[in-house]
Amino acid sequence: MSKILHIVAFDIPFPADYGGVIDIYHKIRWLNKLGIQIHLHCFQYGRKEAPELHKICKKVYYYPRRKYRNPFIGEIPYIVMTRNNEALLTNLLKNNAPILFEGLHSTYFLDHPRLKNRHKLVRTHNIEHDYYKNLELVETSYFKKYFFRNESDNLKKYEKILLNAQIVLAISSSDKTYLKHKYHNAVLLPAYHQSDEVSIQTGTGDYILYHGNLGVGENNFAALYLVNEIFSQIYFPVIIAGSNVSKELRYACSKYPHIQIQEDWNNAQIMEAIGNAQINVLPTFQGTGIKLKLLNSLYAGRHCVVNPMMVDHTGLEHACHIAKTSQEMIDKIKTLLTLSFSETDINNRRKILDNSCYNNAANTEHLLQILFT
Repeated sequence: MSKILHIVAFDIPFPADYGGVIDIYHKIRWLNKLGIQIHLHCFQYGRKEAPELHKICKKVYYYPRRKYRNPFIGEIPYIVMTRNNEALLTNLLKNNAPILFEGLHSTYFLDHPRLKNRHKLVRTHNIEHDYYKNLELVETSYFKKYFFRNESDNLKKYEKILLNAQIVLAISSSDKTYLKHKYHNAVLLPAYHQSDEVSIQTGTGDYILYHGNLGVGENNFAALYLVNEIFSQIYFPVIIAGSNVSKELRYACSKYPHIQIQEDWNNAQIMEAIGNAQINVLPTFQGTGIKLKLLNSLYAGRHCVVNPMMVDHTGLEHACHIAKTSQEMIDKIKTLLTLSFSETDINNRRKILDNSCYNNAANTEHLLQILFT
């Protein structure tokens, strides 16, 4: 008899084109590959229903995400309260299958009395109150700063709901350490990603790439840093790829003719750009979770230049060129501009990734043991 699993997703995980939904989609893809019947529950806000999900799920349910004019009412975090739908509870009660809640966002019913005896897991994508605190720090809008601060405070208090899960699946080793200390039920399940094998091209590329959802404050901050502090000092073609480009970033790029913005590329075009680039430059100033764009760049791209925060606690330090200061980053980029990527380089990268914890197949076998044994 086929095994059934409920997955409650905070968003529709197709197209798999940003952090959290990439992890969800490729987790579902692998669970389906190993014969698990997925009953997928999605909260919808801005993304369209995705027929593609029916190819890898037994059932797909959609629930509208609620909207509140005043996001500061009550102590339940806004990202949780807006994902409160009684139809979800009704559908979860149709059988006794395990339930995997994706993100703290989706846990409104985690402590519901009618689910008390169910096998429940929560996948944490970040330590959310830290994530929102960091969003506050890089935000320029007063209203958004206040919202992020309030949300961070509420998330920190709400987080204890995780005690109602049998297992918390942490996405990074540092997150696991924090969660295990507080709740004693955390295990590491590294991020899922689209690359099941290394697909790097040999030779050289003719541009530098930075990519990410530029509407996220952290990514906008990183892109502005790169333009103003790094790319302004390097006269080599640069592409900044991502959606929701800010006015500040657009203005900063306009001053340098060798920097261009690409904001309408889909996931396939982004992956092609990663593969064709000479260097993928990926700093972060938000040390939470794991950056899936790093995994994509390492599996598909040539040279990868990062700051220490991007690779801390990932085990991927030896696959990247790490720059601690702006000048170090400039120097490393200049050194790599004409350095061809060889078959030996590809084999070394493959060896590092094969020995890392980011193997989708192995992680799915681990997840199945947690779910069904």
